Amino acid sequence: MIVKTLQDVYGTKGEMHGDKWHSIRLLHREDGMGATLTDSILEEGFEMTLWQKNHLEACYCLEGEGTVEELDTGTIHEIRAGTLYAMNEHDRHRIRANTRMRVICTFVPALTGTQVHDA
Repeated sequence: MIVKTLQDVYGTKGEMHGDKWHSIRLLHREDGMGATLTDSILEEGFEMTLWQKNHLEACYCLEGEGTVEELDTGTIHEIRAGTLYAMNEHDRHRIRANTRMRVICTFVPALTGTQVHDA
């Protein structure tokens, strides 16, 4: 059984920071679960274009408001507490935080723990 708290991950490879975002990766590939689970904070004004080429990603918004834009179609979806958005076809997308957002995300297959957002 795996039991972790956010505090257990602070200061480890599972704690990631960027411009207006902070993510705690609670599960990694080495945990043997086949998925990664993250608890992430997106600060007001956060905007990032993403494409998970090698992973499927699903996010559930616990608090805050923002949008996710499907870059292939231009469709924009409103995101608020209680909203799930999933990139089930490795969708290229842009996420924007209108207010501070907290999202729980899963990645399949699991991340190693050291991946970063890059080109």
